[in-house]
Amino acid sequence: MTVVGPHRDDLRLMLNGVEATRHASRGQARLAALAMRLGEARLLAERRGDQPLLLLDDALSELDERRRKLVLEEACCYPQTIVTTADPHALPDVFLHAAHHLRVQDGQMTAGDVA
Repeated sequence: MTVVGPHRDDLRLMLNGVEATRHASRGQARLAALAMRLGEARLLAERRGDQPLLLLDDALSELDERRRKLVLEEACCYPQTIVTTADPHALPDVFLHAAHHLRVQDGQMTAGDVA
């Protein structure tokens, strides 16, 4: 277990003086959290020269197509980006064609194209 790092942050996002979890839609709250994490990754890369490993675990599920594409464009700037999804067809085609695919089904992992 990792006990230190940005994933351990305890932050509250505020929109117009109200917690985002109470004021924003789930998609808006998720996008705000993703924007913070991607900004943090960029800051690490620029200031320290560290290229972080990004793990987006079903992070795009509540975003519309345009926002999914924007998040992936930023995330793919890093050499190690892992995206998990229950619905690979919801990902933009340009991302699907550029990615390495692993499929987990019935406890077995296989490499290949999106089915």
